[in-house]
Amino acid sequence: MKKDNIYMDNEKLEALAIKIVDKMIKLKSLEDWFNDVNSSSKSWQVYKDLELDEEAAAFGELAKLMTLMDICEKDEEYEKCAVIKNRIDETKRIIRKYRINDED
Repeated sequence: MKKDNIYMDNEKLEALAIKIVDKMIKLKSLEDWFNDVNSSSKSWQVYKDLELDEEAAAFGELAKLMTLMDICEKDEEYEKCAVIKNRIDETKRIIRKYRINDED
């Protein structure tokens, strides 16, 4: 394994430190913004006002269920996986209903 010797003078080190702090501040600002929006009742109302149709809601539900399935599989909670699998199958039936209608 080759070991690289990287030498930085104070100017380059200072520039690197500024970049790191700048990124940390941006991340903290995004986190604060997300927390504010998430805790706002108005933001949830906007989400409800989207009026998603059944197909779009089913795709969202499927994504959530697949994530839960992955978590339960990793935790070896197979009973939960069986329940989630049934719900996934039901959700896929809803999606297929719309896919068949789109082909007509």
